[in-house]
Amino acid sequence: MTSTLARVYHITVFGWYALVLKSLIAKDGEELPPGIFVYGGPWKYLTFLNLVLQTVFFGLAAVIDLHPGKTAEKTLCRLKDFLFSVFAFPVGMFVVLLFWSIFAYDRELVYPATIDTFIPPWINHAVHTFVLPVLLGEVLVQPHTYPQTKNALAALGAVGSAYLSWIVWVYLSVGIWVYPLLGYFSTAGLVGFFFFNMTVVTSLYLLGDKLNSHFWSKGMKKMTAKAK
Repeated sequence: MTSTLARVYHITVFGWYALVLKSLIAKDGEELPPGIFVYGGPWKYLTFLNLVLQTVFFGLAAVIDLHPGKTAEKTLCRLKDFLFSVFAFPVGMFVVLLFWSIFAYDRELVYPATIDTFIPPWINHAVHTFVLPVLLGEVLVQPHTYPQTKNALAALGAVGSAYLSWIVWVYLSVGIWVYPLLGYFSTAGLVGFFFFNMTVVTSLYLLGDKLNSHFWSKGMKKMTAKAK
């Protein structure tokens, strides 16, 4: 049975992300800094894609909490666990860690100062800071069943390759890199940078698996025993 804490947590976080998403989408109709939404709009930014991902995950978790059912619960729970373990946790953590690492070095490489007049600080922190504690909170309030590592990494690799292809396509189409940092790399440098990023994301997936096992190992053993 879903705990009251998990139910309240999922509904609250979903409401928060829905508000942030609505506020950010509304910005599309305002006067924008040059090039920010050229070709592909916000859908070319990993931060925005991650925001949509987090909203979908917590929305699904809230639906499962509010409308439990034997058959639907099994299918939806498997989907929920897959979304969280393979995508929501590693991608969300990656967005936060990479953004603030580059921002600390030179914000113009990832988040030019001109954006401050367009995106208020609370939205910036909502999509680049609070994602991390929210994901750690999810680890604490509910256990998740992780898929086989090889299947998870294959899915991560496929999605990572798809996003890489998308931002390269944007550059070839309009001559603008999604993030200014990418313009400083040679072709070999870009390959190395993306390989490094996938290594980090893979490590974050493994970290999520370890954290889940650490906090819920006893509960997971009981669930496995009952299933047998």
